[in-house]
Amino acid sequence: MFLLVGLGNPGSQYQNNRHNVGFMAVDAIASAASFSPFVKKDKALVTDGRIDSHRVILIKPQTFMNLSGPAIVPYIMLFKIPLENCIVFHDELDLPLGKVRVKLGGGDGGHNGLKSLDQHIGKGYTRVRIGIDRPPLRDMVSGYVLNDFKKDEKDIVEDTLIDINRFLPVLLGGDSALFMTRLSGVTQNGG
Repeated sequence: MFLLVGLGNPGSQYQNNRHNVGFMAVDAIASAASFSPFVKKDKALVTDGRIDSHRVILIKPQTFMNLSGPAIVPYIMLFKIPLENCIVFHDELDLPLGKVRVKLGGGDGGHNGLKSLDQHIGKGYTRVRIGIDRPPLRDMVSGYVLNDFKKDEKDIVEDTLIDINRFLPVLLGGDSALFMTRLSGVTQNGG
């Protein structure tokens, strides 16, 4: 069983923000795999289903980014999901728009959603880092991540989410290197 977590902020005003690309990723996964609609349970929106032979629970914490950890703990405990089967999708300032990298564990890189998860569940989960670019100045970061993607950026992000879904079974199968290779092969070859 896998727990796939999208990080973001609840509410329609944040829906298309760069910081919400994690929510966008799990929404795209739910749609592509024809999962039932998300249901509010405790501090999260939740749905579940199967992707290939894997049972998958999708979660969007509704506690705002900085408090993502407490919304995840009950599901890890209830379903006894090993931390290595917890995959978190989030925005990454240090990657170009649409680039994806997978990393097991590591630091939070100043990302408050990851910081909250690290404090509540530990660091041994897999991070799917979705590039959103970085603004030119450091003091522009908070405004930048809370702004919507521009039209041309949104197209790139949508293509990236389609590709993530296309190769998600490879990641669930435990081969993050092949997952990233396939994603970069699509990017370089244009599909």
